[in-house]
Amino acid sequence: MNEVHARSMKVPEVALGFWVIKIAATTLGETGGDTLSMSLKLGYAESSLIFMALFIVAIAVQLKARAFHPWIYWSAIVATTLVGTTMADFADRSMGIGYAGGSSLLFAWVIVTLIIWRLTCGTVSVANITSARMEAFYWATILASNTLGTALGDYVSDGLGFGFAGGAFFFTGLIAFIALLYSFTKIPHAILFWAAFILTRPLGATLGDLLTKPVAHGGFDLSRPESSGFIALFIVGCLLLLPQRAGGHGVRAG
Repeated sequence: MNEVHARSMKVPEVALGFWVIKIAATTLGETGGDTLSMSLKLGYAESSLIFMALFIVAIAVQLKARAFHPWIYWSAIVATTLVGTTMADFADRSMGIGYAGGSSLLFAWVIVTLIIWRLTCGTVSVANITSARMEAFYWATILASNTLGTALGDYVSDGLGFGFAGGAFFFTGLIAFIALLYSFTKIPHAILFWAAFILTRPLGATLGDLLTKPVAHGGFDLSRPESSGFIALFIVGCLLLLPQRAGGHGVRAG
């Protein structure tokens, strides 16, 4: 197997199962991140350092792998959602930037990462992860988008007053709209993929808050650790039962 083919096989095929697991992973990032920072009262900064260490280990293993391994790949995804949750909360709350300011700064981070990736490699299509440099940009974009998602979810649900259930419906509607654009327009699929990928994070954030926030605040008041454990078991079940094939994500570069 040559170098290009080996690297191109390190990302999963994008099918329905991919999106189911991605949304579950982002929800776990919210409940898991809040478990450490809030339930265990470690704080946002300390929790971010712990999850950043976990992220570095997970990404190092993923980058070292020579082929697509579902457990390694999805462990790295979960790691980005965990550290993204606590970093966004640290910026929004501890640093006092606020939901709107944090969302704006993090959105700029995502856009700048994609622009640099495009200028450096000539494409941001995930069908073309064929070098170590592209894979580095791929994971940098994922980390940025998963950090943005926490702030954006909080901004819509709290800042704009949608509530957690309303925020979840709002982001679900946006993702459904992108799916229609994917099917019925000629908009480059790479752009639509990243738009949908980014929006799964605030969807997961609002779903996580819906499960664990107090009833008085619009949540179901479930235990954060127990919710995290249940979601983690759900992800494990998906990985065991759903097809896990390597592929170029099936996205046209456009």
